[in-house]
Amino acid sequence: MNTRKNICFIFFSLFCSIGYSQETNYDESKVPNFELPKVLLSKSGKDVSSVNDWENIRRPEVLKMFSEQMYGTVPETEVSVNFVVRKEINTALSGEATLKEIDMIFSSKNGRHKASLLLFIPNGVKGPVPMFLGLNFYGNHTVNPSLEISLHQSFARNNPNFYIFNNRVDDNSRGVRSSRWPVEYIIRQGYGLGVIYYGDLDPDFDDDFQNGLHPLFYKDGQSRPTEKEWGSIGLWSWGLSRALDYLETDVQVDEEKVIVFGHSRLGKTSLWTGVQDERFAAAISNDSGCGGAALSKREFGETLQVINNAFPHWFNDYFTRYNDQEEDLPFDQHMLISLMAPRPVYIASAQGDEWADPKGEYLSGYYAHPVYELYNIQSYNDPTPPEVNEARMSPGVSYHMRSGNHDVKQYDWVKYIEFADRFVR
Repeated sequence: MNTRKNICFIFFSLFCSIGYSQETNYDESKVPNFELPKVLLSKSGKDVSSVNDWENIRRPEVLKMFSEQMYGTVPETEVSVNFVVRKEINTALSGEATLKEIDMIFSSKNGRHKASLLLFIPNGVKGPVPMFLGLNFYGNHTVNPSLEISLHQSFARNNPNFYIFNNRVDDNSRGVRSSRWPVEYIIRQGYGLGVIYYGDLDPDFDDDFQNGLHPLFYKDGQSRPTEKEWGSIGLWSWGLSRALDYLETDVQVDEEKVIVFGHSRLGKTSLWTGVQDERFAAAISNDSGCGGAALSKREFGETLQVINNAFPHWFNDYFTRYNDQEEDLPFDQHMLISLMAPRPVYIASAQGDEWADPKGEYLSGYYAHPVYELYNIQSYNDPTPPEVNEARMSPGVSYHMRSGNHDVKQYDWVKYIEFADRFVR
């Protein structure tokens, strides 16, 4: 890692600690009175009462607001993607799965960049299989201890608990996140799993967008995204859509039954991915919190000012206009969930994760139900969340809050498989 990058990362880590030290509200009595924007009221003041009006008038309006004012627009520069199957092992995981590694090679007039897509496809299953697709935090090799998974060479956040030092990984970090990715369990249920290390697409620190895929999109004379162009979440989302491009070509995958999944900041990413790319059959958001499933106007747990100060590279620059000004937002996250309709979406929270505002996550799904009703699709319409460790499932929005903290547990995956079996498969 070069000196400049190391200084930037140290500064970023310090900046995060400062941002997180700000006063945080965990008291429901201190949640401000707020009024959510009406998802079924167009900018011209017209009530939206049909699927046709939603799809042709209101949905494009809402999608444009999120794109231009929060997650960011996709730059106009053309970037091509080629796929090379670099590894295929039909006897992986003691013969239970086929392991594939696909190089995703991105090219533009500005250069080339490579990321690796790792697939596990269950053996002994007739026909193409449904898939879960998501990003991971430390490398594809961390999701399972198999020695057949290649180690990545890109930047990784130091983590002594995961044996990651000097921002590089080695064999010692194999499988350190396998508890979040129960690969064997998933494939035994008849599902495939695809993962990409998010740092292969864009390293997760404020480097002024000089690394990863961002420079491939710059116009002549441009050195960073414009105010409305994307940050890291938008680019990570774009990368997942490019992975779906590959899955559409793989005869072992049912491309119409690919579910995008993400946890925490990558849960924010999975929602934005599913919203933008309607080829995804469903989206799962695990503990995504502020900027994901949680309502911003509640100002509970993490707030816009905190998230934009601590992670200035996640959203576009326009979004900072709403720092400590949540009341001025012309949208909120219930509208993001609404954009998934008529496809199913699963929102999951953790009881001990107040930072992510579990109640706010649940309410986003609740306030999205009118859009699903336009399609005559049942979605939960009770403002009171279910009990802890009880899932509330529907073909529209599903939800659970499990016991425990900010993490992905076996309980979560059991429910996600049940959700997929009922509404996707």
